[in-house]
Amino acid sequence: MDYYVIQFLNGLSYAMLLFLLATGLSLVFGMMNIINLAHGSFYMLGAYLGYSTALKTGNFWLSLLVAPLVIGLVGFILEFIFLRPLYARGHLQQVLLTVGFIFVIWDVTTTLWGKSVMSVAAPPLLAGTAKFWGVIYPSYRFFLIGFGLVAALALWLLLERTRLGAVVRAGVADQEMVGGLGINIKMLFSSIFAFGTALAALGGVLAAPVLGLHPGMDMELLIAVLIVVVVGGLGTFAGSFWGALLIGEADTFGKILIPEWGLVIIYAVMTLVLLLKPEGLLVKKGA
Repeated sequence: MDYYVIQFLNGLSYAMLLFLLATGLSLVFGMMNIINLAHGSFYMLGAYLGYSTALKTGNFWLSLLVAPLVIGLVGFILEFIFLRPLYARGHLQQVLLTVGFIFVIWDVTTTLWGKSVMSVAAPPLLAGTAKFWGVIYPSYRFFLIGFGLVAALALWLLLERTRLGAVVRAGVADQEMVGGLGINIKMLFSSIFAFGTALAALGGVLAAPVLGLHPGMDMELLIAVLIVVVVGGLGTFAGSFWGALLIGEADTFGKILIPEWGLVIIYAVMTLVLLLKPEGLLVKKGA
């Protein structure tokens, strides 16, 4: 029994990482209609920047602030200069551009930090273990779960209980109407894109002590995040959260219960959802 509790917690901590990335990607895709395949690259860049910040300052908590702010600013600039002219074009140009971002960010990362695998220590405060239902479990993973749940609550309050959240949700539903109300839709788009990249960077900093750092970590998580977005439904916050929980637990238990099929479990879950509800779990039919 203890073994399955540990695996459940592993799946939950993994799900919180997926959620942080999926929320930003879902809002960008659902609102701006932009296929940002470089989302995982911002996650990787945030992880490396957080590593350097923690290494130089000796403060892991500072890296949780610095990396999202810097990467969010980078996302804002890239959207303003490169993506904005492509709004009126098809998805092919967006895909080609963001694939170009992937290669550029990969080159920047390997030039600055090298190609070696790096391990990141958890902060001293969370370096030990704690008990849950009589099970000994790493304190940092407990922190990761708690942080993800608190972040989910904060984002839900922002999107559902504030004027800014209402504008964002309206933009997802009808861009033209929002623009007609006098809201600067271009600035809103830039802000949403920056917010999405900042969340990706935050996820990278949090993931580093668990998953480590290495070139290619961006693509490893991007596939799972895209599946979360598809399963939960584009442009929905609740879809990102529940989709991340489903995929996180399915991936974890799939690998331990049927290891020979572990790598395809999440694809099977996505296929089943698409067959039963093509719009995604939390999107109303016809939306």
